[in-house]
Amino acid sequence: MSLRNALFAASALALFSTAAQAETITIATVNNGDMIRMQGLTDDFTTKTGHTVEWVTLEENVLRQRVTTDITTKGGQFDILTIGMYETPIWGANGWLIPLDDLSEDYDVDDILPAMAGGLSHDGTLYAAPFYGESSMIMYRTDLMEKAGMEMPEAPTWEFIREAAAAMTDRDNDINGICLRGKAGWGEGGAFITAMSNSFGARWFDMDWNAQFDTQPWADTLNFYVGMMNESGPAGYATNGFNENLSLFQQGKCGMWIDATVAASFVTNPDDSTVADSVGFALAPDNGLGKRSNWLWAWALAIPAGTAKEAAAKQFIEWATSKDYIELVAEKEGWANVPPGARTSLYENPNYQAVPFAKMTLDSILSADPNNSTVEPSPYVGIQFAAIPEFAGIATEVSQEFSAVYAGQQTVEEALEKAQAITNDAMEAAGYR
Repeated sequence: MSLRNALFAASALALFSTAAQAETITIATVNNGDMIRMQGLTDDFTTKTGHTVEWVTLEENVLRQRVTTDITTKGGQFDILTIGMYETPIWGANGWLIPLDDLSEDYDVDDILPAMAGGLSHDGTLYAAPFYGESSMIMYRTDLMEKAGMEMPEAPTWEFIREAAAAMTDRDNDINGICLRGKAGWGEGGAFITAMSNSFGARWFDMDWNAQFDTQPWADTLNFYVGMMNESGPAGYATNGFNENLSLFQQGKCGMWIDATVAASFVTNPDDSTVADSVGFALAPDNGLGKRSNWLWAWALAIPAGTAKEAAAKQFIEWATSKDYIELVAEKEGWANVPPGARTSLYENPNYQAVPFAKMTLDSILSADPNNSTVEPSPYVGIQFAAIPEFAGIATEVSQEFSAVYAGQQTVEEALEKAQAITNDAMEAAGYR
């Protein structure tokens, strides 16, 4: 055989081998902006590995339902799941996820922020890699705050926020002083009101796992929220979640928005936001009780046990949550648009330190303490959730009762009475009480 023919044969064999090893992996993810951006960059992953990706992109509440059903029934629809700090430790402990304890040295797992790695681990083993991490903070219109004759403190109280919201509201020009989540769902409006309640001295359970919705702090939380939103919030706020409020803020219809720190890149992007040049940031509010109303979360990528495509799935996770991916986004869309909150090195990078919301995001993440989230002692870990398997179902029902209040369909007192009964009944059935 000639040298030329031998080389041709070897090349053909290599191509055949690569094609034979190439996989098509199916990923379930949420319809947030950073994930949409990731989908647009997937060709880079395919070019580097030969693997292709099929995306199932869902609204947050639907995503949670689909991936939970799939993993509990061993449906096998997905090779990678987008989940968070609530599901990961529980599912890891149940043996439902493949441990990520063998990621490559180049990946540098030690660079993951400790708050993120801790929340995505069980017994010290990482079960999901953070695509981005977040806390929550105040995003506000600096021009409207100035027009109202007020100045946003770096660490405001809820009373200040309510006063400022009223001052910034301009119904004639369709400007709402404040936009907040009211949408039913434990991770939507339920997450917001739970984090808010911490700053009012509320908690889901006492140390004996008794529901606490019949206490004054919960009444104070819900009455304050409803009063402020009826005064200064948008019409139909009972159905607004993260994406709905993001759209309102970008359109210039919100004076303030308290939500995920990850939203900062979208409200300051002039391609998407009409108010990009007049956005300021502050810590989530408190009530002087020692607890701020900011949460801690990561949207992370995990591999369900039983997938036949574990190797390809791990390659994707290494690609999507790596330092190189951050550099790729920065090159194409600028440092302000990279996925935040996951890696220590990002906050040590001078290019990112120049981003106006970088420090406030990191400060918010570092100030969130899921092990000590309530004023009075509580038996659970978590800020906007209680890290027990039963919580998602209970909190989804409770959030539906709260959203009914926001929609004017029942009173605060009626909703809290129902929440108390729902929660205690479920906890008794589960053997906690």
